[in-house]
Amino acid sequence: MKTIRFAQWSCLLAALGGLSGRAFADGVSLSGMIDSGVTYVSNENGHSTAFLDSGIAAPDTFSIRGQEALGGDWRALFNLTSQFNVGNGTTVPSAGEVFNRTALVGLASDRYGSFTAGTQYDFMTDSLTVKGFDDAFTYGGLYDFRQGPFARLDIPGNPTGSFDFDRMGGTERVTDSVKYQSPSFDGLSAGGLYGFGGTPGSVSADSTTSFGLNYGYDAFALGLAYVDVKYPEFDDGHEGIRTWGAGLRYRFRRVRTTLLFTRTQNTESGAAVDVYKMGASGNLGGPWSGALDYTYMKGNEAVGGAAANQFTATLSYALSPRTKLYAEAIYQRTNSDDAGAWINGLPAADSQSSSRNQVLSRIGLLTSF
Repeated sequence: MKTIRFAQWSCLLAALGGLSGRAFADGVSLSGMIDSGVTYVSNENGHSTAFLDSGIAAPDTFSIRGQEALGGDWRALFNLTSQFNVGNGTTVPSAGEVFNRTALVGLASDRYGSFTAGTQYDFMTDSLTVKGFDDAFTYGGLYDFRQGPFARLDIPGNPTGSFDFDRMGGTERVTDSVKYQSPSFDGLSAGGLYGFGGTPGSVSADSTTSFGLNYGYDAFALGLAYVDVKYPEFDDGHEGIRTWGAGLRYRFRRVRTTLLFTRTQNTESGAAVDVYKMGASGNLGGPWSGALDYTYMKGNEAVGGAAANQFTATLSYALSPRTKLYAEAIYQRTNSDDAGAWINGLPAADSQSSSRNQVLSRIGLLTSF
């Protein structure tokens, strides 16, 4: 089950995390991230446990990227990203699956935007996570994204039925997709993605549609995103999981504050979960930085009316511009003894708490190259 956890944590293109890749004369660069640490959980199926875990603060990835000037304002680009298991060195989710995180090629222009095709992220990831509307991206990591007692969302192919249910952890890429991202016009940018379903006789069956909108001015930023994934398991591929979200961000002199709302709905069963999240993060002086955030998750009657409150605190110490030590603590409490707490990113089979409460703590090391 630990392998599944690695497979799902693809939070995001290492380049978008600001890696310092080594560039070559032909415009190709190599980059990556490696994270490892010790995690303690107070209650997994009635028992406390401690284990070595990796790919939590950021996914363990290796990327090859490149671009070539084509003349004028245009350039060709590509991105190949693979995820691996630090514990045994194999690729994730299983051995031999190279470049399973991102594989795309495209054209880009500062004036007209970018056009890409391949395996890539939807705009819940691009417009909300990467743009800084969720401190889980820069501080909390995989454990700080959403799960909780919402298995009745029944997301197909999901190891728990609700792992990272609002897709902001980048756990799902869209294969066979085309994407357009506009340039910024006075702080306003937009994009769209379409993933081809490949079902004979139907354009929409088993397809994915996503849109994103961003605006930023000075210290203020706004992000909106939408994604509709049709699954072949639902009504011959015409029903699926629909998610949308909105985020606000404002940066004070040393502190960044965020507000986030997402809604995820199973369009076949009607099951839905709303998320409300607020956070504050920033530099604490010298090499120290940290974040605090609060999340409230509320399901409708189709998921049993379950709800959960989650509190996350992180503290990090920069050993260098590319390497940091960090500590993290998360507490989740549900609204009912019948709805066991379940922090995101724990093993799928037996990690739900046997009570309303679950506490997680972690100490780790993250480096990039």
